Amino acid sequence: MSKRHKTDYPGVFYRTAKRIGKKGTEKVYYAVYKKDGKLHEEKCGRQYADNMTPSKAATIRGRLIEGKRLPRKIIKAREEALKAAEADKWTIERLWSEYKKQKPYLKGMKTYESCYNLHIEPYFAKKEPHNILPLDIHRIKNKLLKKRSPQTVQHVLEQLRRIINFGVNNRLCEGLKFKIEMPKVDNIVTEDLTPEQLKKLLEAIDKDDHPNAGNMMLMALYTGMRRGELFKLKWKDIIFERAFINIVDPKGGPSQKIPLNDAAKAVLGSHIKTRSPYVFPGRGGRQLVNIGKAVNKIKKAAGLPKDFRPLHGLRHVYASALASSGKVDLYVLQKLLTHKDSTMTQRYAHLRDEALKRASDLAGDLFNEASEKTKKQDV
Repeated sequence: MSKRHKTDYPGVFYRTAKRIGKKGTEKVYYAVYKKDGKLHEEKCGRQYADNMTPSKAATIRGRLIEGKRLPRKIIKAREEALKAAEADKWTIERLWSEYKKQKPYLKGMKTYESCYNLHIEPYFAKKEPHNILPLDIHRIKNKLLKKRSPQTVQHVLEQLRRIINFGVNNRLCEGLKFKIEMPKVDNIVTEDLTPEQLKKLLEAIDKDDHPNAGNMMLMALYTGMRRGELFKLKWKDIIFERAFINIVDPKGGPSQKIPLNDAAKAVLGSHIKTRSPYVFPGRGGRQLVNIGKAVNKIKKAAGLPKDFRPLHGLRHVYASALASSGKVDLYVLQKLLTHKDSTMTQRYAHLRDEALKRASDLAGDLFNEASEKTKKQDV
């Protein structure tokens, strides 16, 4: 440590030190003062780097003595304590980072990452969940709805809620103090095909030579299985003797069984079985992840509408046919479609009602016919 040099101001001295950023030296000013019976030495600043002078150092010394300025050690300690406290906070940003670490193979992560960066990070990154107010949600909702669809806004808020629930479930933070109100979305699409369209589709499937596409479409039509369930379907999940299919993890719910009807059994019976455990394997026998190109080729050959979804649409055709028959109640249909509750199944209620009305009208016609016969006999 260099030698002390006195100044014209009592209790102020300087030492020479290497200049910061340039050649040569500069003076570093210090103040010495007594407080609470103890002698203290406080660094006031550098000649060039801090534009410090003996006069400024004397002013700082006076403020230290009066208690109007805290010593650097205390300021530094407080800053470090604040940093430590900040580092211990589970903000949305930190929760999202941990969420990604715990779910590295989550399907659609690129989409989630984009959603977070565009819509969540600018508003909530530095906030802890319990500090988020209803007004914060209201503001982002209104701002997004000016340019985005209600469906997109719902996805953003759902992702935010998922991040927060992750933190709460892992006991990392407190949750929200209110329930997020989602924007109303009218996205119920129930696709169907006319008898003529269905005929053309079956013909197109029969002519197609893809090893999986046609049979996957037939299984969706005959069983109502979801696209993801068909991708995950393994031969061991099919119990031919008892005519059941085990649906493993249907859309995040518990595993369930659905009946293996004769039409589906015929499809599986004629389907080429490889060494892969999967019924519809992808490359190298691994699980299939995409078959859009192949099924869309069949859809195009059949001349189906552009907005018809080849696999999910056939699930709707299956459900609509059962509901329209009047022979299947909504509870049974719910079980066949492996819906967690009746909410989604209700979209087919009008078809069921129409079938019941037709049956009722038929009963009326039969009674009227019987009545007319009775009148003729009486005459």
